[in-house]
Amino acid sequence: MIKKRIIPCLDVKDGTVVKGIQFKGLRDIGDPVELAKRYNDLGADELVFLDISATETGHNLMIDVIRETAQQLFIPMTIGGGIKSTDDISRLLNAGADKVSLNSSALANPQLIKEASEKFGSQCICIAVDAKWEADKNDWYCYTHGGKKRTDIKTLDWVQQVEALGAGELLVTSMDYDGMKQGFDHRLLKKIQSLVSIPVIASGGGGNAQHFADLFKETDVSAGLAASIFHDEEVLIAEVKQCCTENGVNMRNV
Repeated sequence: MIKKRIIPCLDVKDGTVVKGIQFKGLRDIGDPVELAKRYNDLGADELVFLDISATETGHNLMIDVIRETAQQLFIPMTIGGGIKSTDDISRLLNAGADKVSLNSSALANPQLIKEASEKFGSQCICIAVDAKWEADKNDWYCYTHGGKKRTDIKTLDWVQQVEALGAGELLVTSMDYDGMKQGFDHRLLKKIQSLVSIPVIASGGGGNAQHFADLFKETDVSAGLAASIFHDEEVLIAEVKQCCTENGVNMRNV
């Protein structure tokens, strides 16, 4: 049985880690390198860095931050935000990233997924999916630019397409559940997992340790990701892993 992972997410805007609710009302959390070191020491299985201002403003990738962080980490690091080409991916991997996360650029140019997976290997390519339920359409739709722009692409169609193009992993954020701390969007996650066979990281809604245990019991996702509850130390990663283990979940690095 594959062991489940717990992944803190660092949303970085203009060089500072920030967090909001449903992608709005961002507040400063702290220095990305210091936070990454802390999570490394606290037992995180991986880290995700998302530069949420890069796509919007088009500024340079966080190469210096990534290089400095990678020198002090012993866990895998995924980087996303503002990645537009295989050259960008190459720079990030060379700076110390283990994987890259694509969202807006992949939706704009799906062939980038194919090119990147063929050049660097599927295991390096994670597709971030920001999904929001549209009641009038009775379906989920993909959003880009940090949740600001809705596309006409249905989430369930898109996840199948990216798997076919060679993506090795999905990072699925339920925008409706993001920051609400009421549990993960099991309905969305189950739908996606019925359609794809690649690993899924679940994001959006984790508010306590039991939410992660419920996530792993109710769905077959490979990892649970959260931000504010870890940043604010509302719950420790060790507490999450302990709770999951007590609920019969096979965890990594307990």
